[in-house]
Amino acid sequence: MLKRLKINPLEWLGYLFAPIQKNGAFFVFMFALGWICTQLEITLHVKGAKPYELSAPELFLDIYAVCVVLTLIPSKVRYWVRALLYVVLYSVALVDMFCYVKFESTLTPTMLMLFGETTQRESEEFLASYLGWDVITSNVGWILLLILVHILWTILHRLLAKICNSMILPKVNQSVLVVCKAVLGVVAAWLLIDSCSQCWDNKVAAHRLFTYNTIGQVEHELTRKDCTKLYLPIYRLAFGIYANHLASHQIDQLMAARNKVVVDSCSYRVPNIVLIIGESYNKHHSQLYGYNKPTTPRQVQLANEGSLVPFSDVVAPWNLTSFVFKQVMSMYAVGDSGEWCDYPLFPEVFRKAGYHVTFITNQFESRAKEAVYDFSGGFFMNNPELSKYLFDTRNTRLHRFDEGVLQEYDNLKKENTEHNLTILHLMGSHVDYRARYPQKTRTFFTKEMYNRPELPEKKLRLLTEYDNSLRYNDSIVYAITQRFIDEDAVVIYMPDHAEEIFDGKPYAYGRMHSATIDYRLARNEMEIPFWIWGSPKYRELHPYGWQAIQAAKDKPMMTDVLPHLLLYFGGISTPLYRPEYDIINPKYNQKRPRILKGETDYNKLKK
Repeated sequence: MLKRLKINPLEWLGYLFAPIQKNGAFFVFMFALGWICTQLEITLHVKGAKPYELSAPELFLDIYAVCVVLTLIPSKVRYWVRALLYVVLYSVALVDMFCYVKFESTLTPTMLMLFGETTQRESEEFLASYLGWDVITSNVGWILLLILVHILWTILHRLLAKICNSMILPKVNQSVLVVCKAVLGVVAAWLLIDSCSQCWDNKVAAHRLFTYNTIGQVEHELTRKDCTKLYLPIYRLAFGIYANHLASHQIDQLMAARNKVVVDSCSYRVPNIVLIIGESYNKHHSQLYGYNKPTTPRQVQLANEGSLVPFSDVVAPWNLTSFVFKQVMSMYAVGDSGEWCDYPLFPEVFRKAGYHVTFITNQFESRAKEAVYDFSGGFFMNNPELSKYLFDTRNTRLHRFDEGVLQEYDNLKKENTEHNLTILHLMGSHVDYRARYPQKTRTFFTKEMYNRPELPEKKLRLLTEYDNSLRYNDSIVYAITQRFIDEDAVVIYMPDHAEEIFDGKPYAYGRMHSATIDYRLARNEMEIPFWIWGSPKYRELHPYGWQAIQAAKDKPMMTDVLPHLLLYFGGISTPLYRPEYDIINPKYNQKRPRILKGETDYNKLKK
């Protein structure tokens, strides 16, 4: 057959090298560009982080694939396509490296969102502030140097080509060329097979990532151990565009849902309603719930004096901040039709009813190096247009410790009116724990105070740091209640979710996102502390309301229905309010399934 076609088998092997041969400079310089980025841009906040271990084989696979496509394009067009690719890839790499140098983060969805909101004047001021000699001498300089070498090579190559064309050179034996190309083709084939075998799982994971329909699904995908490594700047740019596209779609749904906000009347039952949202709080490490260490002395004091009612059976619907935030902020409850973004957000209802709404967050302020998890949880509250409908007042900066939230409230409370809803979002015990409290002045627990011989020293240290963060958090929430001691007010405390902290095997900390939900996992990651504090004036003016709170403390609840309790406190009459979701309403449905992560009914787990 091959004789009939008059094609040497060696020529077939040579074709495997043809994509590299016809795009030699592109292959070499783009490989060098990718290698520079993968070796110099390493996750800064992860101790002991190393470059992506499959950088070389995956770079070969990716660039070879692009070269194959370029080879199929006519040579005259190919020249311009390559030029366009050079401009795009070098530009994206420069921006990515610049962000890494200046903001300690590569390109993120939040950066693209902020870029889209930036005016021309702001861009000019930004460039004037950040572009200087120090940037050129940083890691950005390596990419600039590569660009310079590429330009010099292009000039030199053209000069050499002209010289060679004007010279009479000896002819090379065609058979030798065929053999050489065949050998190079074999090498290319071997590298392709090896690269595919090593990188296939990452390519499958990348395809999976870019096929989801919501930003929440994307975030959940990134919690998997086998999630894709977006190891090149161009991939991170593509992901940022994709994430913003998904977020934009849900913003459109939320804007449409605003038309569903109807308020018939409002009695302003409680003039001052405060919602404190904590972070990563394991209920079983709270002294208030029986823990054998004094992590919450002030909350215990308030409970003993009768002003704080701890609820005993409350769970979070997810163990991810962003998922919880979406369901807690929305009038949607798990089991309702549609999505969370098809329903109005409860701050909109309060604003329409005449409440002044303040939102102070120590986590969801847009910033350049924001992780996708914070982007997913806060994009809808950080959207400038939607934020105008949600909040009257909000902070514009983050603080190292949560006492900064107190300072923000003290600065902003002058804008309060007669009726106020205040939402305070703390950093709480978000990893890493030692960064959540001032260690020099607020360290209380030490390793010597624990009898946990089964834990190695590192895990024991993490345990003490976690408990210290809870004790610090206790001082913050206490300080918040005292700011309303003379008001007619209620304060509701709930964390977004809980956290593994070495309570039973496996001795883990953080959250096990991919694990099957059994009771052990639900106990450590979904069972949360939940309490309501009533000021002296509230307890005096609303004796029946306070009795209803006390009577409800042992009823089962999931925090996705929290907005309906808030509407009760506000005395807001609206078709959106559903008494069967309000835990202190006599019509509350105690038999409602509490579906965790959209798949497991907590009520049916064996304890």
